[in-house]
Amino acid sequence: MNCLICKQGQTAPGHAAVMLQRDACTVIIKGAPAQVCDNCGEYSLDEESAAAVLARAEGAVENGAE
Repeated sequence: MNCLICKQGQTAPGHAAVMLQRDACTVIIKGAPAQVCDNCGEYSLDEESAAAVLARAEGAVENGAE
């Protein structure tokens, strides 16, 4: 699939570090399954991966992670 950001690269299955912010809290989830562009490095998550990342981040915030 062509990259939606740079329009030049092709995306392939890979892993990404996803950074999420809420107020003063920042959570980074490393190794999230994603489609990663071979040109610009941007990534996209499918619906299942996005839901899993959001659930992990929510759990981290609830447990007081910084």
